[in-house]
Amino acid sequence: MSRRPILFLSILTLLLFIANLFMGSVNIPFADAFNVLLGFETDNKVAESIVLQSRLPQAITALLAGASLAVAGLLLQTAFSNPLAGPSILGITSGASLGVAVVMLATGGVMGAVSGSMTNVLGAFIGAILTLGVIILFSMVVRSNVMLLIVGIMVGYVTNSAITLLNFFASEKNVFSYTIWGMGDFSSVSLSDMPLFVGVSFIGIILSVLLMKPLNALLLGDRYAANLGVNIKRARVLLLLCTGLLTAIVTSYCGPISFLGLAVPHVARLMTKSSNHHTLLPATLLAGSATALVCTLVCSMPWQSGVLPLNAITPIFGAPVIIYVIINRSKIEYFN
Repeated sequence: MSRRPILFLSILTLLLFIANLFMGSVNIPFADAFNVLLGFETDNKVAESIVLQSRLPQAITALLAGASLAVAGLLLQTAFSNPLAGPSILGITSGASLGVAVVMLATGGVMGAVSGSMTNVLGAFIGAILTLGVIILFSMVVRSNVMLLIVGIMVGYVTNSAITLLNFFASEKNVFSYTIWGMGDFSSVSLSDMPLFVGVSFIGIILSVLLMKPLNALLLGDRYAANLGVNIKRARVLLLLCTGLLTAIVTSYCGPISFLGLAVPHVARLMTKSSNHHTLLPATLLAGSATALVCTLVCSMPWQSGVLPLNAITPIFGAPVIIYVIINRSKIEYFN
């Protein structure tokens, strides 16, 4: 079991996090940004505001959001023994988006205005959990992983239809706000929202770490896992809650981010050449954070039209990985 991939990903993630603090759409002298981060006095108040109020929260958000979505994808791929399972493919992201849409569109924005981000989080969590519940119910009837994947895609279509109807009947202002939210953005978590975002993300990530032993047992099949003393039903419920929590907190704040949950676990597998979650899960966490930080850096470059939408960048990184996995599926041992 080589630790080199994890060490490499740790260093890469740290460097990318630092790069996000010093680079962005606004050119700030290195010395000014450095002094702000160290807490030294500076005459450049603009630099102080941008670094502390914008870049630092955005970098922390990308770090945790990338890790959360990547781990959610890993949990689903292990639970369903399917390399194409993920929060977006199985409709979980769409379910979370529907929950946010109900808050932002069906209530005319009243609930969101009164209760703030917490209402969006609850709406996203309920939507994600309900969608995952439907998938779990179908998994008890449909034994084929391919058929189950199709069921998840159909559930995603149904939730997207509901979102379309909500958009049709909503006001122009609310539709515009929901559309901007749907493009994806790691800069939407303010310093006041940060404790909630960090707290919920850490709860989901810690829960996923505690599930490493049953996850390894599930790789061998439900019957073998049961013989090892794993409570299959309880493990699946915990997987459901963990995945729903991680997907909901990221989706509610950052929008429906595509490909991170689907592609990053494969990158971690290819780097570690292991299905053991004691190695794979930390690598997936770090790879998710690094990928999200790279996407944020690209989006924040000084483009003429402003900051790029996050979902315009993530497919560029994720799609080639999925294509590679599909083409080389027979050569890659995933669930053994």
